[in-house]
Amino acid sequence: MSNVVIVGAQWGDEGKGKVVDLFTSWADVVVRYQGGANAGHTLVVGGVKTVLHLVPSGILHPGKRCYIGNGVVVDPEALCEEIDLLKGKNLMQDPAQLVVSENAHVILPYHKRIDAGREARSGAAKIGTTGRGIGPAYEDKVARRGIRMRDLLQPKVLRDKLTARLDEANAQIASLGGEKVELEAVLSRALELGEKIAAHVGDCSERLAHEIERGRAVLFEGAQGTLLDIDHGTYPYVTSSNTVAGNAAVGAGVGPTVIHSVVGISKAYTTRVGNGPLPTELTDALGERLRTVGAEFGATTGRPRRCGWLDALVLKYAARVNGMNGLVLTKLDVLTGLDEVKIAVSYKLPNGKTVTSFPSDPEQLGEAQPVYETLPGWKEPLGDLREWSELPASTRRYVERVEQLVGVEVIAVSVGAERQQTIVRKNPFRHG
Repeated sequence: MSNVVIVGAQWGDEGKGKVVDLFTSWADVVVRYQGGANAGHTLVVGGVKTVLHLVPSGILHPGKRCYIGNGVVVDPEALCEEIDLLKGKNLMQDPAQLVVSENAHVILPYHKRIDAGREARSGAAKIGTTGRGIGPAYEDKVARRGIRMRDLLQPKVLRDKLTARLDEANAQIASLGGEKVELEAVLSRALELGEKIAAHVGDCSERLAHEIERGRAVLFEGAQGTLLDIDHGTYPYVTSSNTVAGNAAVGAGVGPTVIHSVVGISKAYTTRVGNGPLPTELTDALGERLRTVGAEFGATTGRPRRCGWLDALVLKYAARVNGMNGLVLTKLDVLTGLDEVKIAVSYKLPNGKTVTSFPSDPEQLGEAQPVYETLPGWKEPLGDLREWSELPASTRRYVERVEQLVGVEVIAVSVGAERQQTIVRKNPFRHG
């Protein structure tokens, strides 16, 4: 059996939660390795929708072990809400099923106030964050002044660290026109949340090492998407962590040699939430159709997603920086009913040059005009199909063209929101 990284190949919202949920049937352990509660994974099982932001999607499978790694910034309020939700649905009764790294950094109220204040002040230049405090929490981590899960279990340590941090944090909040936070209120609530989560806190790195030594298959679950990576995304319109597959080892506390394959997840078209360049964006009735039929509204914020045709340059770039050796296309059914479908195969730049590689210059990208290849569409509904051979010929041709353009095998396609509405062509957990 293999250990597999699942990574978003676009700007996030690609359907990673559904794919992780499906692939968990072949895995023993699921690990979330970066991001925070700004990532929303929507799962539909038996007609029941569950939205998770921190807990790995694999939690919906009884008996599977789920880990939140050290690379995640944890909002303890959101985590407690999710744990209560899962317990209420009888989806997690054993505390041992979920382990939260004691070294994961924590998001507290002052992080959220700083985040919201910055966005409000930025005006037209705002990044489009979720306001969940993700960026400020990662800033504190890098500045070596962060508070970690382990600190919530130690009252004196937590008091000392909050005392040292709050003067500066409150000054920043005040400068942004926000309301300061009170030490005792933050301390009291953080300790209360820490007590509720304590049964789940542990050394993820060590426990994962034991799981791998026992030959158990591990699925590493990424959040957001490649083009939102702090180093490799469309900077500055990115998230605050490394979303690419290479961060799975760092964010989970394991060595890179334990990872055997990387599977990228992409919609059959393109979406993006927030600001920043989106070359294939459709602002016409067709874009609205994709948004409506695809229910393209953020799982975390409810914001409408910007929609456009599939972009092969984005996927080729994602394949390169992640080392992808498998691709899953989701929401293939959303394209049903169109007379023709398009894929961007190159960009025409303002200087007249045509490129087939994703530009690293954000100014160039913002002005790039996509050049499309047009393929025949299909009218047949896909939702009840379960075999590759059952798909309409034009649907298969579309998928095969994506494979050719990206240079990566499409190992599965999603034809609906339900767990079983996925056609799997290859199990990524099996060698060869």
